[in-house]
Amino acid sequence: MRNSIFLTVCGLLLLTTQHVSADPGQPTFMPALYGDGEVWGTKGTTTLPAPNANNLQSFDNLYVITNANDPNAVQLPVSEAAPGNPNYNGGRWSLQTVTWTAAGFMAYGGYAPVLKSEDEIKYNEEMGYLEIASGSTYFQCPLLPVK
Repeated sequence: MRNSIFLTVCGLLLLTTQHVSADPGQPTFMPALYGDGEVWGTKGTTTLPAPNANNLQSFDNLYVITNANDPNAVQLPVSEAAPGNPNYNGGRWSLQTVTWTAAGFMAYGGYAPVLKSEDEIKYNEEMGYLEIASGSTYFQCPLLPVK
């Protein structure tokens, strides 16, 4: 079950890049997710066991927005941190599911904006425009520069 969730998440990351021929274990240097406002590629490696009290801080949140609706933009998943950020943990992720609320759509004129950083996610959550549900999926996908 855990492997199928991992493959689904990595497949989602790869599918959102317009580079659909890569296997989840193959590196992709195409845009796969946003981190600190920049696009990054990735490489799916492995599922991880749930963190415990000793290693919880070694995971970053990876936000997957489920209902972005702008037909002219692609909403990639958003990472809590990226390489160069001292808080980046090397690509160890705790999957978070993000949903725009009706108030969020109304605030932005019917189309949700593309979010590119955790700061933007947290701001919109505080405004009541997003709901975030923590999941129980943990995996490793290091971030790679886009070429």
